[in-house]
Amino acid sequence: MALWVLLLCSLFGVLLAQGEENISLDDCCKHGQTYGTENKDCASLPLISGSTTCRIVQEQCCVTVLEDNMCTTGINVAKDQGACDSLFTNTCETKTTKICCDCCLLGKEANERNIPCDHNLSVGYQCSLVVRACCVHSTSDNQTVQTENIELPNRDGTTENGDNSVLSDQCNGKCAHLCVGNDTCACLKGYKLRPDGKSCDDINECLLGASNCQGGERCINTEGSFRCMREVSCGTGYELTENNKCNDIDECETGIHNCGPQFECQNTQGSFRCLPKIKCAAGFIQDALGNCIDINECVTQTSPCHRGHICINTLGSFTCQRNSVNCGRGYHLNDDGTRCIDIDECKGTQEVCAGHACINQLGSYRCECETGYNFNSITRTCEDINECRHYPGRLCAHKCDNTPGSYKCSCTTGFKLASDGRNCDDLNECESNPCSQECANVYGSYQCYCRRGYQLSDIDGMTCEDIDECALPTGGHICSYRCHNTPGSFHCSCPINTYTLAVNGRSCQDVDECVTGRHTCAENESCFNIQGGHRCLSFECPKNYRQFGQTASTLQRSDTVRCVKSCQPNDIACVLDPTHSVSHTFISLPTFREFIRPEEIVFLRTTVPAYGSYHLGSYDVNFDLLEGNTENAFDVIKRVENGVYVGVVRQVKPLIGPMSTVLKLSMRNRTAQGDSGQNIINVHVFVSEFWF
Repeated sequence: MALWVLLLCSLFGVLLAQGEENISLDDCCKHGQTYGTENKDCASLPLISGSTTCRIVQEQCCVTVLEDNMCTTGINVAKDQGACDSLFTNTCETKTTKICCDCCLLGKEANERNIPCDHNLSVGYQCSLVVRACCVHSTSDNQTVQTENIELPNRDGTTENGDNSVLSDQCNGKCAHLCVGNDTCACLKGYKLRPDGKSCDDINECLLGASNCQGGERCINTEGSFRCMREVSCGTGYELTENNKCNDIDECETGIHNCGPQFECQNTQGSFRCLPKIKCAAGFIQDALGNCIDINECVTQTSPCHRGHICINTLGSFTCQRNSVNCGRGYHLNDDGTRCIDIDECKGTQEVCAGHACINQLGSYRCECETGYNFNSITRTCEDINECRHYPGRLCAHKCDNTPGSYKCSCTTGFKLASDGRNCDDLNECESNPCSQECANVYGSYQCYCRRGYQLSDIDGMTCEDIDECALPTGGHICSYRCHNTPGSFHCSCPINTYTLAVNGRSCQDVDECVTGRHTCAENESCFNIQGGHRCLSFECPKNYRQFGQTASTLQRSDTVRCVKSCQPNDIACVLDPTHSVSHTFISLPTFREFIRPEEIVFLRTTVPAYGSYHLGSYDVNFDLLEGNTENAFDVIKRVENGVYVGVVRQVKPLIGPMSTVLKLSMRNRTAQGDSGQNIINVHVFVSEFWF
């Protein structure tokens, strides 16, 4: 970012005539940098000059400082957290931080993959600097990054030892900074040579970690160098100078104090004081508001009057009067006022010993305190003895509570005081039936527990609440069909009429209406049981076909109704018909709740040997799905089992019942001369509305 400052100063140098003569562009830039560093914002940047050029330099230098800070924050996040997910790009500020964080991750990744840190990626100039800095930093955290392998001269053309032999230009003026001979360019200290071998870029010592800033200081890159700025503010009453020091602000001189018109401002380190202009006369003192208040010399001074006199305060002064007979504590004047006699405090109206025995003494008294009290000679009262504090752990087994003149023992929760008044016995809380169901007494407490089908409440730990087994995560698998919660238990139910509940009380068993005789099929119909019902089926063979065998009144899944071709004499069309037989088979499928992989439902077995040779008279067979493939939920594949071809009908998609369809399948025999005929198989598929 410091490169932008140099470019701005170069571009606007020709516009100096527009600005004020006494403010340089360097001053404008420094003010913008300082304001951005201290306020973290450039929106309300105050202008130090009416020059348009100075204003532009101020703004750009301020923005450059903010972008450097945001970029450094992004680099630190990448180094500390190894990810930039916590940064959002809702604003331009966070977008800069996010870009530097991502570019730093690129540099770390390049180091892990052993990619050279100076590898040229087309990610932009600023991002390239960050990538290289983080890549080099990952390579060695304890080594200083070397920017060049040769000793680079300073701006005056001399090296560190003062040698200026490189000043002669042997490169025909192609070098931006210096020529070191043999048509080779070099850069001034604080710069590095660009890939073109001629131009120089500023080295951002802050990004490369090559600065010597101490703790509490922040590195700020400058053109060809860097500077360290104090991060923590100086505090109220101080200001940060250009040499990074904190100087006291003279509020009195700058006029930023709040002293009123009756006060004078006096500067102090980090603050100021307001001193009143009006001075009070002797015997008075001035308050914070400047008012003069009388001083009570009788209180503030030690013995302002001579012995035998008393002090009387007056406004601004005091007077001394001769003292009359003054009796000490515990005495009072006699009726004549000539001498002092003892005061019997024990006979006074005030109860001095508060219920204890009182013994009068000359000029005083003492109390005979009862057991559990001590006499305090200073306050002259009987004070309670805190036995619990004087004898900790020796009076009571659990807790000791002090009482006036004595103490008493108490027990913690779950215990009761024993007959000796000191020890504690376990309290059987279960006798008071605190639990809603079962209670188990334990030492110093009790535990509630519940019967099967209930659980202990998380709120009070005593009430037993019914467990809704049907609502548990596994509740959907407790019952095959529906789960009904009951207090302490549950029960399952099945669809009415078509299913019965199994012996385990959870599964549903299909009612075979064809076997139990609960079907409604006519005499010329065959009953086929399906899951959750039945179907009445009847079949007639097509013309020129006759049924092979009898159709049973009750059809099973393995049963097949087959019609074979039977042509009339001289019926050439019938003879030429390639279809040899038409068969019907039946299958009942559930509604799949979780369809994971294709289900094989029908197997079409043949006698055709696999891998046969046509010229030796062997056959091949093809299987095709002609009609009835609802929603493309079925397919047919051919495979080899036991050396022969088998057609397998698969369900490849779930179907939601109730529904039915007829899959019309073709099984074509093939020889070396071509197709030799086909067999039609009609698969009657009935999908139940249930999944069991």
